Amino acid sequence: MRICAAQLRPEPGDLAKNTEKHLALIRLAAAQGADLVYFPELSLTGYQPRLSSILVSEAEHWCLDALQELSDAHGLRIGVGMPLIVDAGVQIGMVWFSPHEPSRTYAKQWLHASELAYFTAGERQLLLDGPGGTLAPAICYESLQADHANAAAAMGARFYLASVAESASNLPRAMQHYASIARRHGMHVLLADAVGPSGDFISTGRSAAWNSEGELLAQMGTESEGVLMLDTAQGIASVHEVDLSG
Repeated sequence: MRICAAQLRPEPGDLAKNTEKHLALIRLAAAQGADLVYFPELSLTGYQPRLSSILVSEAEHWCLDALQELSDAHGLRIGVGMPLIVDAGVQIGMVWFSPHEPSRTYAKQWLHASELAYFTAGERQLLLDGPGGTLAPAICYESLQADHANAAAAMGARFYLASVAESASNLPRAMQHYASIARRHGMHVLLADAVGPSGDFISTGRSAAWNSEGELLAQMGTESEGVLMLDTAQGIASVHEVDLSG
């Protein structure tokens, strides 16, 4: 299986620009023969808790049909980060598109204390079936809690897909943690991080992939946009950068 973690610099609140970046990176992943590509936390809007309730309907308007069309055209599973409206409020979510199937959603189950004023937590883990085994998405803070990975592994996950907005100061600890859970559970781990500022928060990039022994296979830089692809058949990972500044 070929899995891509996408890294991009979101334009805060600019759904049109962010949608175009998503489409470009999805096409890049498809050109590399990917089976799945997924994006950082709240990738379509940028990580802006205060504005998420305003941006959520706009995100639905801009992107969903176009993403489903690309999934169908390329036979590619796609996971994008966006706020979700539910009866209880707004969730930090991911929408997952599969070829010629209804989309599915996953919502962050474990919220950081700073998010509690703006979001409500998800209630269940989403698992995705792939040709190489079961995949479990995880969103930022919860992906740094050992119990979340433990539960995903107990449910049969072989791939752990961390979708984050990670700061430079916290990245070293995160890198150690992801390597540790890969070794503990024999899971491949991928990290998809954004680049640059969203509101008061600055993401540091450095998206990465670890094999099931916890070895770091490849890592992106702090400024680049593109995809990092894990090829599980060959046991290698590669970085594919693209200029999205135009």
